[in-house]
Amino acid sequence: MLTRRKILSLFSSSKLVSHKLNANALPHPIHNPFPQISNNFRVFLFNLYGTQDSKFPEYQMPTVTWGVIQGRKEKLVSRVIIFDYLKGLGIIPDELQDLELPSTVDVMRERVEFLQKLGLTIDDINQYPLMLGCSVRKNMIPVLGYLEKIGISRSKLGEFVKNYPQVLHASVIVELAPVIKFLRGLDVEKDDIGFVLQKYPELLGFKLEGTMSTSVAYLVSIGVSPRDIGPMVTQYPYFLGMRVGTMIKPLVDYLVNLGLPKKILARMLEKRAYILGYDLEETVKPNVDCLVSFGLRKECLPSVIAQYPQIIGLPLKAKLSSQLYFFSLKLKIDPEGFARVVEKMPQVVSLHQNVIMKPVEFLLGRTIPSQDVASMVIKCPQLVALRVELMKNSYFFFKSEMGRPIKELVEFPEYFTYSLESRIKPRYQRLKSKGIKCSLNWMLNCSDQRFEERLQGNYIETESIGPSFCIGGKLELPGNDIVSDEEEESDDEMLYRRTVSL
Repeated sequence: MLTRRKILSLFSSSKLVSHKLNANALPHPIHNPFPQISNNFRVFLFNLYGTQDSKFPEYQMPTVTWGVIQGRKEKLVSRVIIFDYLKGLGIIPDELQDLELPSTVDVMRERVEFLQKLGLTIDDINQYPLMLGCSVRKNMIPVLGYLEKIGISRSKLGEFVKNYPQVLHASVIVELAPVIKFLRGLDVEKDDIGFVLQKYPELLGFKLEGTMSTSVAYLVSIGVSPRDIGPMVTQYPYFLGMRVGTMIKPLVDYLVNLGLPKKILARMLEKRAYILGYDLEETVKPNVDCLVSFGLRKECLPSVIAQYPQIIGLPLKAKLSSQLYFFSLKLKIDPEGFARVVEKMPQVVSLHQNVIMKPVEFLLGRTIPSQDVASMVIKCPQLVALRVELMKNSYFFFKSEMGRPIKELVEFPEYFTYSLESRIKPRYQRLKSKGIKCSLNWMLNCSDQRFEERLQGNYIETESIGPSFCIGGKLELPGNDIVSDEEEESDDEMLYRRTVSL
């Protein structure tokens, strides 16, 4: 217990102490519930019970050294002065009416100048004026230091704060660090954390047990490999903020009902996670209806989407209309033929017309009639995406070495899609050495193992069709069993499904 002499000495020195206080350091003045108590006595109480410095000064609680203690009248005057200062800078302080403001203009000036040095303009501050309620030492510096530590370069911190100013209010230990730990747990590479947050800074404001966890659990339940979740987040982190029931599941259910097997859909999402961002009602459904209206068969839609998933997110009607007109005018292909081309190679809707014309002009220059060129393109649309230099080499070998008629190229235009050095030449030499004559299809359209089996046989087997993608969720491969997604679920998959349903 203090002696009377010590108490009197504290009272006598309190004025001196109050004059030494740093008035510029208090961002939040302490409310005085007992205005009748003098400032001298409050200083005396703080000398008795004031907190000591923390081991981590950037996280310590506010102390009396932040500024002078004001009464109610002084606080009102100070608020008016600060508002006038902000208005003079062009900052609209209306949203700061209910916010606890610093005790002096100097502290507010420090905050504004700090944000401007960071790269923010007055317009940026007006977009979110509540950032002025953050202390430079207690809020801004710890948060920005942590962001730089996890991979966001100092030169980009201003842009990051501009895009997500709410981060300045966050607690590093309680809010930011757990999110980073969660991302690392999803196998997001440490070097990619900064990149992910710059793409989608709102991640730092999500609850771990909410949307992020449920979206990941649902994707794993439909067949997405857990080890691919990390790369998916790096490519398209926005799906972590999507609600399963209103955004992800309706899109998945729609595509599965079209006939797309879940296993194939899962592989699509692993490689192209941005598909989850396509709006079902505004984009996906209209694009599917557009494909049907241009003559594509419904049973071919799963194959089209599996080959070119981006097709359900494009401005499709305009692209299809433009390409249909071009194919009709330049290639003499009617709408039905164009639909068959899109079914076999849906990427053609995004292919530049100059690119398409180069291989077509090459074929026309080999004295192949235009109707035969059109027939070749319908049979093998990949022709329009080939490099002319490679086509020239294959054609020269076909004419000079193989000595076959042009008619065989018209019947089997896929010849141009095979590698001359690794497939055409070696197989032709093997057939020539054995004195076997066969069609281009029989020679080229099989694996190396099947080709060797054919050479050992005493007959030429009938030519088989290629893979077919059947509606109903099953992919049929000639000579193989049907691959279906109706397989027995593992215990983990059942657990994920039950979790999502709950």
